[in-house]
Amino acid sequence: MTSPKIELHIHLEGAAPPELVRRMAAEKHVDLSGIFDAQGRYAYDGFLDFLRVYEAATQVLTGPDDFARLTRAVLEEQAEKGVIYTEMFLSPEFCGGADLSAWREHLAAIEEAAREAERDHGIVMRGIVTCIRHFGPGRARATARCAAETAGDFVTGFGMGGDENAGRARDFAWPFDMAREAGLGLTSHAGEWGGPASVSETLDHLRVARLGHGVRAIEDPGLVERLVEDGIVLEVCPGSNVALGLYRWDRHPVERLRAAGVKLTISTDDPPFFHTDMEAEHDRLERHFGWDEDVFARVAAVAADAAFCDEATRTRLKERIGA
Repeated sequence: MTSPKIELHIHLEGAAPPELVRRMAAEKHVDLSGIFDAQGRYAYDGFLDFLRVYEAATQVLTGPDDFARLTRAVLEEQAEKGVIYTEMFLSPEFCGGADLSAWREHLAAIEEAAREAERDHGIVMRGIVTCIRHFGPGRARATARCAAETAGDFVTGFGMGGDENAGRARDFAWPFDMAREAGLGLTSHAGEWGGPASVSETLDHLRVARLGHGVRAIEDPGLVERLVEDGIVLEVCPGSNVALGLYRWDRHPVERLRAAGVKLTISTDDPPFFHTDMEAEHDRLERHFGWDEDVFARVAAVAADAAFCDEATRTRLKERIGA
């Protein structure tokens, strides 16, 4: 599919090309044995081991210049696959340990790299500052402070990733309240491993406009109705769900959710870990569910409306996708 694409759910570190990580490891003499397979791809066994490998790979990212280098590489790859706008999950935990001063330095480097990519490749990036659930509510507060203190034209959202079964959503209400008061758009991973109850609790206590994944809402018809009525947008990452063993492609609920009237978008999550990209996602959705250009155009329009960006940017996006 060559149509312009909008991606709202991709983790910066999780999008790191394996060859770039190996190159950085060699330059810094960091031992990353055990996280790649014989073909040089990321290797893991299940979701928790995926988190281990993910965090191990971030060891090579030790300063602002590394994150600038990573940002340029990821945005160039996205642009090659037709992505014109992306919202990238950024974690202050990986950028100086959620220290505000260090975070500002890292963020400045990331933003400069994003400006270069927009100039050179036409792709627009915005940042969603993301706390890591399994690191606990205390550290999430420090991350929320980083988000609130740097909210603006580039940092436009706040979210939560990590192990969905660690703690309860209500434990993280304070960081989300802080981010909301700072004017940031809110999203959170839910309804991937925690089931429909995770979705309900996240909506009740974190009051987000979007949900990362959210696909297991399909198991509760009443919850599906709630998503439709409240206009909650799901950031669906089918290839990620399949790669981690949550669904088979032919059993994925993305089409059932769309047919039920749920607003949803399509993203890649951590593309090199799941051997995917936005073109591959579109190709598989066409093959398995018969999605055509009209469906993809409507999904792109949902993404444009749901994006955490200013209205001038939204207008330009709609012009580029023909919405």
